[in-house]
Amino acid sequence: MDIGTFEAKTHFSQIIEEVQNGKDFVITKRGKPIAKIVPFRDEPEMTRQDAFEQLKEMRKLYKGEPGSFNVRKAIEEGRP
Repeated sequence: MDIGTFEAKTHFSQIIEEVQNGKDFVITKRGKPIAKIVPFRDEPEMTRQDAFEQLKEMRKLYKGEPGSFNVRKAIEEGRP
């Protein structure tokens, strides 16, 4: 739900209660989104090794697929 900065400031306690119940709010200033308030989700921290393993798995999905970007080939062809 979009809400202006003045209204967000005025009704902050009510907004926080609604966020606790699962609702998201987008804070706007002069009609443009500037922030988002969402419920906190406790997620375990990812280690560097976990991130690296996920990247390796993702690479397997795209390696050699038609239309995939091959960095080595682009370098050999002289493209940036």
